[in-house]
Amino acid sequence: MLIEIERPAMNLRPVLVYRWMVFLLAAGYCLRMLILGDFSGNFGGPFRFLTIWALFLSFFAASRMMAIEEGRSENRWDGLVSMVAVLNTMVVFLYWRLYFADPNSVTRNGELGIWHLELYLHGLGPLLQVIDAVFIHRSFRKLQTAIGWLLGVIGAYVLWAELIVQRFNAKPVGDVTSGLPYPFLNNLELPQRMIFYGSNIATAVVLLLIYAGLAWAVRRRFRGPVTP
Repeated sequence: MLIEIERPAMNLRPVLVYRWMVFLLAAGYCLRMLILGDFSGNFGGPFRFLTIWALFLSFFAASRMMAIEEGRSENRWDGLVSMVAVLNTMVVFLYWRLYFADPNSVTRNGELGIWHLELYLHGLGPLLQVIDAVFIHRSFRKLQTAIGWLLGVIGAYVLWAELIVQRFNAKPVGDVTSGLPYPFLNNLELPQRMIFYGSNIATAVVLLLIYAGLAWAVRRRFRGPVTP
């Protein structure tokens, strides 16, 4: 007598497929950075750059979204997800604004890197994170927590760049100092750099509020969150 074992149907919900795609892309580029990143030329290697911080935070956020989607977590990670979306937007905005103003200010010899890496790090990857945060996860509900995450991550990066990266690196060389990860920073006096950092923190908070308004409108228009 043959006993037929009932197999559960594979769940191919669009949101699950989307989140797997986001997760695998982030994981792949994180692994690529760890294996192929230049760790020999400068202290800190690729982690000197805010873009790489955003990449690894995106990977962690994507892993949490997968855990929620597969029912392995009841924690929404709202503050973290909101922060990652804003940080990614800041990376894209700052990078291309500075690049189009002066390519040498953020790149080596004014030349863009490998095309698919540039496309993902400064375009597609951040966009995928923002889409999930606003339209699927519908984040930006705990603004105080999100602001705390933003201030903590940006503050940690500034301290890392100013106190450690600059101290242990001789390049890039600027008119004022040397060693700071982005060439243009080495042409600014410390008070000017503090103003630059402060203005970007303010911009990040404004972006957070804009995304919060958009996410609120999405929740109002489409009743019931896609994820718990």
